[in-house]
Amino acid sequence: MIPKAVEQGLASQVPDLPDFYNLVSLGVTESTNNDARNLATDGALEGTLVWAKSQGAGRGRRGRDWASPPGNLYASLILRPDCAPSTAAQISFVAALAIRDAIAQFLPDGKVAQLKWPNDVLVNQKKIAGILLESHLAGGNDLDWLVVGTGVNIGSFPDQVERPATSLQELGSDVSVPHYLEAYATHMLSWYRQWQEDGFVVIRQSWLEHAWGQGGPVEVRLGKETFQGVFVDLDETGALVVSTPGGSRLVSAGDVFPLTEGAS
Repeated sequence: MIPKAVEQGLASQVPDLPDFYNLVSLGVTESTNNDARNLATDGALEGTLVWAKSQGAGRGRRGRDWASPPGNLYASLILRPDCAPSTAAQISFVAALAIRDAIAQFLPDGKVAQLKWPNDVLVNQKKIAGILLESHLAGGNDLDWLVVGTGVNIGSFPDQVERPATSLQELGSDVSVPHYLEAYATHMLSWYRQWQEDGFVVIRQSWLEHAWGQGGPVEVRLGKETFQGVFVDLDETGALVVSTPGGSRLVSAGDVFPLTEGAS
């Protein structure tokens, strides 16, 4: 069960979304991903989108805290793609493209949104959005549901973080959260349909067109191991291809940091 919504003016700000979506609007919640997981377990349909004004316990990748004050986007989308769990991981790139396209729609001239592997969106080399995927298997290895959690800095951004952050407001945009959600939902549905129809090929190429750091030196952190190399490519599964003095390495999970500021 999701917690009772603490409505704080959301009723008058309901975004106009494509018919694919079933919007669940919350004022304050602990985590939209937790709420979406509960709804998915209870049988919620694909396209159910949980949106909250703020979160008390937002999460990023690897259990990191995600600061969640009012004024930013916190949303989690339930999907039920007919594919293997390993293939469903490609939806992280689908969501990244959708978030990037929506951000680009509201950026002032001269500002460029780029994608950082595996799941960040940057503007001016500063993080503006992130993605968290969570899934559940139903008997054997069949995918039951996938939750795509998104956090986008619209009105504010955290200042006590490892990498610099920014927000749409800081960049000169006055877009509202509901208006941004409309754009994101539209782009997400478009990219998701393309992925379903054409697979990962177009998604991969489009992601690379906006990649930050490709062709430049990067540092890869894999839990107990850290190594350096050159970000060369994405393979057909979405793994990062890094060239090192010892040969090419594929990175399917980890943190990657370009070592040359401004690499693109």
